Amino acid sequence: MQKINQFIAAKGIGLYINLLSYVFPKRAFEVAYHFFSVPRKGKLYPNNLPNLLLNAEKIKLSYNGQFDIQTYIWKGNDDVVLLVHGWESNSNRWGKLLEILLKTGKTIIAIDAPAHGLSSGEEFNVPTYGEFINQAVLKFNPKIAIGHSIGGNTLAYFQSHFNHNFEKMILIGTPSDFKVILNNYFSLLGLNTRIYNSFIHYIKKRFDITIEDFSASNFLKTTIIPGIIVHDIDDNIVLHKEGKKIAKSWKTAEFITTKGLGHRMHDEYLYQSILTFIET
Repeated sequence: MQKINQFIAAKGIGLYINLLSYVFPKRAFEVAYHFFSVPRKGKLYPNNLPNLLLNAEKIKLSYNGQFDIQTYIWKGNDDVVLLVHGWESNSNRWGKLLEILLKTGKTIIAIDAPAHGLSSGEEFNVPTYGEFINQAVLKFNPKIAIGHSIGGNTLAYFQSHFNHNFEKMILIGTPSDFKVILNNYFSLLGLNTRIYNSFIHYIKKRFDITIEDFSASNFLKTTIIPGIIVHDIDDNIVLHKEGKKIAKSWKTAEFITTKGLGHRMHDEYLYQSILTFIET
């Protein structure tokens, strides 16, 4: 019943935006972009932090004088691992993996995305998240990066657009093509081509990139960093073929297929495999 209600609500919103596009096209785009880029969950509040993050050292960084970037530190040696979460999540999602990573003795850093966790902002987009990662890299100089979902896509973007090479990188349940994400959103709401064309124009103008080029496969096609790409065959949020696209392009990465883990990908055996890769 909940899925049916969500489907009806999505189509109702889409119908409203489509009708609006014929009368007030600019306003229709603004509404459509809002639903696309503003997370509905994932925020945290300082007076109600989960224990995992409450017990971490916390440092706030700044980007462009406009954004506060929340980082969480579990102090170890001078080798640093950076954790990058996905859409409508926050750094608390790393609890199960963190238990295993701490066995390495390395310092673990987690970062909250724009408009997520304790980081500031109302809108999420990959380029701004990439800037957040860059500030964390400049501060902590991580050697290894692990990203889940759109966090993995952002790591690929970062690797392509910033002057830093991780020694190893791990992508978990990561989408490749922004075009697929956008098309899925338009299909869900049933939005018309007027609004679609507005999105294409806006993305090119604001981020200086086409939706065809906005792709983890494209970002990683020349990298020689060793890596792992992990994707579950039963992932119904980001399809398995997205991981295969990245693996086809990223020649120095191993592609691991799991089954039964879905999109969240919490699994002790998988995390032990990641630990082995990190320590090898």
